[in-house]
Amino acid sequence: MRSLSIAATGMLAQQTNVEVISNNIANMNTTAHKRQKAEFQDLLYQDLRRVGAPSSDAGTIVPTGIQIGVGVKVSGVYRINTQGDLTATENPLDVAVEGKGYFRVTLPDGQDAFTRAGSFQRSPTGQLVTGDGFVVQPGVTIPQEAVDVTINQTGEVLAKLAGQTDLTNLGQLELAVFANEAGLESIGDNLLLETPASGAANVSTPGDPGFGVIRQGFLETSNVNPVSEITSLITAQRAYEMNSKVITASDEMMRTVTTLR
Repeated sequence: MRSLSIAATGMLAQQTNVEVISNNIANMNTTAHKRQKAEFQDLLYQDLRRVGAPSSDAGTIVPTGIQIGVGVKVSGVYRINTQGDLTATENPLDVAVEGKGYFRVTLPDGQDAFTRAGSFQRSPTGQLVTGDGFVVQPGVTIPQEAVDVTINQTGEVLAKLAGQTDLTNLGQLELAVFANEAGLESIGDNLLLETPASGAANVSTPGDPGFGVIRQGFLETSNVNPVSEITSLITAQRAYEMNSKVITASDEMMRTVTTLR
């Protein structure tokens, strides 16, 4: 019976759906996390009677035919890149992107990665780094004698040095945007990698046309909506149960056939 295998594909698809939803819920408090959504497609169809086939010598054709689907599959899990809320932290090295754009950081192997999690810190040498110690590009060093650090909307890093009244420009933060943000590859630790699907990074100054601005003393929260996720979880659970009921019903039908005398 086709219904056994069809319902099995439905259960597998909903299992993946629940895994995606559970990851969203687990990252509700992850800085700048973007929620994901599973997308489904129907599988191939078996033509028991092809639509449009001749039904007689008089030229009549079959108007609808008989097509039996063989189930469902997960066609993709895409990232929803809507802006998260900004929450104040009062930490001068915490920065959030309001609008489009990613900070560019350098991994230990020299590869560039991208993130919207702006909870930056200072390395032992004063460089601006992520929580894992990866240098934020294009590279800003805060001297030890700095008594105050200001990062303006356009990404300029300014410091007040001990014994000086004027602010010293320490460098310029940059943002990267992509033609297809959903094509970026997640590697964990709030980091993303450029892929052929995302297109090449377009790097420029915050505030330029098409680029967001920097908000110092703020962090972007996750864009996961717990109410929406719980609703999706209940829907996925019910769909999983319904597919399991189809398998149970198909098994009972087969048992009926095997007990005929």
